[in-house]
Amino acid sequence: MIHVLLLSYPSQGHINPLLQFAKRLASHGGVRCTLATTRSVLASTNPSAGSVHISGFSDGGGLDEAGDISAYLPRLESFGSDDVDDLLRSESAEGRPVGIVVYDPLLPWAARVARRHGVPCAAFFTQACSVNLAYAHAWTGLATLPVGEDTADLPGLPAGLKPRDFPSYLTEERSNFPVYAELALNQLQELTSADHVLVNSFYELQPEEAEYMALAWGGVTVGPTVPSAYLDNRVPDDASYGLEMHVPMAAACRAWLDGRPERSVAYVSFGSLVTLTAAQTAQLAEGLCGGAMPCFLWVVRASETPKLPEGFAERANAQGRGLVVEWSPQLEVLAHPAIGCFLTHCGWNSTTEALAAGVPMVAMPQWSDQTMNAKYIEDVWRVGVRVRADEGDEVITKEELQRCIKEVMEGGKYAQNAAIWSRKAKSAMSQGGSSDRNINEFLAKFGHK
Repeated sequence: MIHVLLLSYPSQGHINPLLQFAKRLASHGGVRCTLATTRSVLASTNPSAGSVHISGFSDGGGLDEAGDISAYLPRLESFGSDDVDDLLRSESAEGRPVGIVVYDPLLPWAARVARRHGVPCAAFFTQACSVNLAYAHAWTGLATLPVGEDTADLPGLPAGLKPRDFPSYLTEERSNFPVYAELALNQLQELTSADHVLVNSFYELQPEEAEYMALAWGGVTVGPTVPSAYLDNRVPDDASYGLEMHVPMAAACRAWLDGRPERSVAYVSFGSLVTLTAAQTAQLAEGLCGGAMPCFLWVVRASETPKLPEGFAERANAQGRGLVVEWSPQLEVLAHPAIGCFLTHCGWNSTTEALAAGVPMVAMPQWSDQTMNAKYIEDVWRVGVRVRADEGDEVITKEELQRCIKEVMEGGKYAQNAAIWSRKAKSAMSQGGSSDRNINEFLAKFGHK
């Protein structure tokens, strides 16, 4: 029996791919998987992880207890290191010794704990190959920060990238997000000593970038880590992630979409972390309700609903124009035939989910890796368009939002390209596909047959 311990940074966008990878590994006979993240996160969820065992480690009481991210991260490392150390020791004492630690590179200390126990470790990147390379070039000094118009082309990345095409931490003055920028770059901290490097992507999506990662670190693609029901359907009872930090309004979304024609709805969601300004929220609301616009399903988290124009959700619903929900079952929504496009912040999970579902996108990136993902959505994979703000203005106008939504929903080329990428994503995870082969070879290194 191979025991794999997977350690995740405590946010939805990191837990989901690591949990799905664990399910994929556990579906192979003779593999036991344990996913561990912070107890503060687990306390707010009701995990339903199938064959994956769930464990928790301390982060000193969570972000709220720490006060801010700069105080939180040292506590996470201090308390987390001790607890993971204890977990490795206790699993061994109970006859379930861990044979490999798969760690989120946002937790570089996890690799050091694993090595103290003599356990091999694998870094699991939850972001795109291109983003990993951008951070790596910044880490080694090949890319000078902040990235500017005069930045030379970088190995493994497309030629001619502009500052707006790089992760925001590399282009903005570091003082704006110093802790998050450091956190992003520190993902490379233990990489040269990692025994394995895994990436939540598939080779065909970014072949040159994947090749560069393979040559530099022996990196391999093992994704997309979307539930199997939406890919190859080979993992039993795997239709959702199973560890949700928000409760989806599934029945309401399903009933509303069932009453809409095929490809007639614009789905709008900015994930679990992005916060829009009140001015941007108002422009988006006016744009979605404008004349001759398609119907919409808009996810507005509870913390964001006060920014909506007064009575907006009620009016939109009464007029049959749209449905506003606090959270949605996104995989199910994207797979629904009524969806015609996805207005997205371009988080990597949302991007891969849309690609797997074959849904074209309107890219509205906000920060972090989202800006680079948007570049690929528009110019490399050609599955959507990216919104543009007027010069000197950070707010995207309602007219620009309407233009982009109409272009994507009325331009058949985007849907056609999205369908092609959907087939490639499903093929990669199917038996004999590129990611499936990489997963099998990874397990074989630990004696799995």
